[in-house]
Amino acid sequence: MAQKPAIPKGTRDFSPVETARRNYIFSTIRDVYALYGFRQIETPAMENLSTLMGKYGEEGDKLLFKILNSGDFTRSLPAEALASESPQRLAARLCEKGLRYDLTVPFARYVVQHRDELQLPFKRYQIQPVWRADRPQKGRYREFYQCDADVVGSDSLLNEAELVQIVDEVFSRLGIRVAVKINNRKILSGIAELIGAPEKIVDITVAIDKLDKIGPDGVQAELLASGLSAEALEQLQPILALTGTNAEKLAAMRRVLAAIPAGLKGIDEVEAVLALVEDGDGLRNAVELDLTLARGLNYYTGCIFEVKALDFPIGSIAGGGRYDNLTGIFGLPGLSGVGISFGADRIYDVLAGLDLFPASAESATQLLFINFGAAEAAHCLRLAAAMRRRGIATEVYPDAVKMKKQMAYANACGVPYVALVGADEMRDGLVSLKNMTTGEQQMLTTEAVADLLAAVAND
Repeated sequence: MAQKPAIPKGTRDFSPVETARRNYIFSTIRDVYALYGFRQIETPAMENLSTLMGKYGEEGDKLLFKILNSGDFTRSLPAEALASESPQRLAARLCEKGLRYDLTVPFARYVVQHRDELQLPFKRYQIQPVWRADRPQKGRYREFYQCDADVVGSDSLLNEAELVQIVDEVFSRLGIRVAVKINNRKILSGIAELIGAPEKIVDITVAIDKLDKIGPDGVQAELLASGLSAEALEQLQPILALTGTNAEKLAAMRRVLAAIPAGLKGIDEVEAVLALVEDGDGLRNAVELDLTLARGLNYYTGCIFEVKALDFPIGSIAGGGRYDNLTGIFGLPGLSGVGISFGADRIYDVLAGLDLFPASAESATQLLFINFGAAEAAHCLRLAAAMRRRGIATEVYPDAVKMKKQMAYANACGVPYVALVGADEMRDGLVSLKNMTTGEQQMLTTEAVADLLAAVAND
């Protein structure tokens, strides 16, 4: 017996219902982005490795999917090199391209490449898949979608405040209760300086970023292994364990970092963003200063954000921050940027786990015409065309099979209404409309059916 085909680990197929649900998430995010003046772009699935490498830290570089050069890619290599060189060195010689790891670095490349065409500040959003060679587990995939919004060309903290508002609006529309965590990389740099290990800032942020995964003991072990002293760790622990209101934590950190200007600047920035958010129209979800939030990516330089679902156990479902220096890597220094990214796949898992998807997100077809034969089917095609002109998604069952089978199809596809048009209905210009949920059946004109379904869709 032939072996059934399979897909790579960490990837998934999506059924029509799942795809409709995902589109509900994408359209919700897209609508909110548009409300705030963001415009959509797209970039290629693969980028030159020179664009991607070195932008995500050593750990991120290891998770890049690299693409073998086409053609006879080993011709230029001696046989002994293939046998003796490390996988990393071989990959560098055999691969010039890679699948994008996120949407932020390709966006920075886009900005630099198209700088003369852009009006600054430039506000873009992008909804596309990314790939990471990570170990697949619940809520973590090798192929997944990100839904990014970024602003470049503005230093104003109004941008950070609006991104927090966008997060609040998206999750309010989706019905997910969340906590929005905020921190600042300048505060983290100040802490590293305070404990006498400024050169260890990358090691510290990478380790702290794993706190939810490996716990305090794991973070401590990783920091010790990176060369951080026991004395430095002793100073770090009470800072990471700091509790209280946002104002209390900020005041405490002002005292702790009083002699470190960079740390104080980070506190000022967080304080300003929180004040702007509070002075706005009011949020429906809490924003909390979290000093353990690190966002392990090296390119962040200012405020950083992460969003956690309150009612479902899963990792962060959105995150981002300011990355002032990113475009400088591509030859355009001095251009500030800040952005957020929604993890659509994790959001899907939360909505499914909490049963929050609306029924309208699961069925594309509103009306199915039953097929009684060739003459009736031809008549129903004309009626279906009229329904579609009214914006009502309509199908005509293609085969004149038993009605039981056609009704089963409607039930399986979640079609809420079925139209039965036989010889009598054709003669009288009527439609027998059946509500598949209640079983109620009524005789209506075509126009009345369209009005009823349009009203149902707008409820």
